[in-house]
Amino acid sequence: MPGYISSNENRFYVSGETAYGAAAAIAAGNRIPAMQLKVSQVSDIRPRKDKTGSRTYVGAPSATRRTTKYDLSTYMTAWPSAGAAPVYGPLFEAAMGGPVQLYSGGATPAETGSILKFAQPHGLQFGQGIAAGGEIRFVAGVADALTVALNAPFSTTGLALGPTASYAPATELKSFSLFDYWSPGTAVQRILCGSGVDRMRVKVNADYQVFEFSGASADVVDSSSFTAGQASLQQFPAEPATADFTHTIVPGHLGQVWMGGIPGQFFTLTAAEIALENGLALRSLEFGSLISRGLNGGLRNANLQFSVFAQDDAATPALYQAARQRSPIGLMFQLGEQAGQLCGIYMPAVMLETPQFDDNSTRLQWTFTGRAQGSANDELFIAFA
Repeated sequence: MPGYISSNENRFYVSGETAYGAAAAIAAGNRIPAMQLKVSQVSDIRPRKDKTGSRTYVGAPSATRRTTKYDLSTYMTAWPSAGAAPVYGPLFEAAMGGPVQLYSGGATPAETGSILKFAQPHGLQFGQGIAAGGEIRFVAGVADALTVALNAPFSTTGLALGPTASYAPATELKSFSLFDYWSPGTAVQRILCGSGVDRMRVKVNADYQVFEFSGASADVVDSSSFTAGQASLQQFPAEPATADFTHTIVPGHLGQVWMGGIPGQFFTLTAAEIALENGLALRSLEFGSLISRGLNGGLRNANLQFSVFAQDDAATPALYQAARQRSPIGLMFQLGEQAGQLCGIYMPAVMLETPQFDDNSTRLQWTFTGRAQGSANDELFIAFA
């Protein structure tokens, strides 16, 4: 006898597409720790103006354009495969645009504050993440083939650098395929193909580290109505054989915050949210196709909001002064505190607005809003270690 389908019997896989709208191949290693997926598909039905002789709606053609949108939330989990991109890497490539930059680590550079001096050419680029001793930092300047400057110093010197996977913004955006499998196997399975990220959001000091992505897809293909040719497939793909899957999620309150004109570590942060908006537009209105043929990004907006306890020290009023003077500051969030469970978000130049004073609780808090800026594809960087 048929029964209800448990919402917990759900597995998600994601893979970057080499051709827009063509479902990418997946394996067990493409599974992501997603916790919710919302998909809406609406037909673009235009009004009919022919004289029918009555007030009755007589219908519309079945072959109409459709708009597909999604919202996806995924946990940040342990990074079990050092030297490889994290499983949710295709989502960050789609949000940022640039390909993943892998750094193998292993070197132990000489450190003088935020300056690292390598014995061999480092091969690092501006904005690339490096990690050591359960901390992650970003390259804020490349002096030469042997020397880099970090956005902030490591707490402990003399440690070997660990592997990192970094993501930088790019002019062109990428697409991915998202596979939505259910148990039992006779349930309706789905594929979101030609998916692009319009908005990415990260909350700091939440229950757990969570990444949220939303955007639009070319189409949603399902196992119930599948016909050959959809998403460039001849048959609906079966789910990969299940393999070991880590459920080690990272607590949301662990990490570090560095910010200021001369970056200093802040311990008074109570909440923060980073949002990346791509101004995504699909090529969905071209003649001869029912679904989108590609995607394009508009002006990129990297915004943030954060709250700190107001103090009469030197660092906190300096943030207020920078906001009043419209002076950009550097800002970095480190999510997690153990190697293999680190994510860094770096904004080299953030323009803050004058903060709001929140005096509803027993301690005064300031709430800042700001927007990252840069010269060309250099306003936001993300790295995992």
